[in-house]
Amino acid sequence: MFGICEGRVVIVTGAGGGLGRAYALALAAQDAKVVVNDLGVGTHGETGQGVGAAQAVVDEIIAAGGSAVANTDDVADVEGGLRIVQTALDAFGDLHAVVNNAGFVRDRMFVSCTPDEWDAVLRVHLRGHFCVSRAAVDYWRAKQKKGENPDARIINTSSGAGLQGSIGQSAYSAAKGGIASLTLVQAAELGRYGITANALAPAARTRMTQTAFADAMRAPEEGFDVNDPANVAPTVVWLASDLSAHVTGQMFELQGGRIMLAEGWRDGPHIDQPRRWRPSEVGPVVDGLLARRAPAKPVYGVS
Repeated sequence: MFGICEGRVVIVTGAGGGLGRAYALALAAQDAKVVVNDLGVGTHGETGQGVGAAQAVVDEIIAAGGSAVANTDDVADVEGGLRIVQTALDAFGDLHAVVNNAGFVRDRMFVSCTPDEWDAVLRVHLRGHFCVSRAAVDYWRAKQKKGENPDARIINTSSGAGLQGSIGQSAYSAAKGGIASLTLVQAAELGRYGITANALAPAARTRMTQTAFADAMRAPEEGFDVNDPANVAPTVVWLASDLSAHVTGQMFELQGGRIMLAEGWRDGPHIDQPRRWRPSEVGPVVDGLLARRAPAKPVYGVS
């Protein structure tokens, strides 16, 4: 019996550990051919950390009877993005899905964040999503122009920090919020080429979350491990399959056994009148609108 990704070729970035590794293993277990990309950096982007991480995951997949190859290119480099896609084409002859997962954090309060730290975080998350996806889209558009249906998937990684903000993570939150908006635009623009785009806001135990939330992420001694990264993987596998072709432009918040769709920004209460407001009138109007709106989810870290 074949898995739901039989015949599909999938790139997973940042797949040397944590969520990316869980995705790669689960995809391979469902008969996908996987490009395991990992640059081998630490949680803050420092180099020389686990250079063989990608190959170690490939070895796991092959030992279990699956198909995978390693790639160690930088996702935020344009040429690197092209090489990641070319790795899939050289090894497996096609490409069907990209799971943009690579990233790191440099937690700082906004008043302490340096321009270099800001740029580094936005580079790996936001530019990294662009470089790999753009290379893949160029390949898929070329297929579509030849009359072939790429039946392709972009699966992006946002975060609760991107959807509602997180104290001490201004750069990370900004990058992840940008990825959420990018996903909406990709879904709207790329459907004509046979490409869907969806995003994840996963909560699981990774090197990043263990650094920031060690106590909350600790595995229980018994019972269901809500924060096991493998819990998120089944939704990723389904999104990468041909079964998800009707779903695009969605944000999935995932943790443990919970699958939740985020509803995003919506029009709230309003007041309109056929004339310009006087500045002195605006305050009472805003207070009235605030009283009528649905309460927002609080920023992470706000008690």
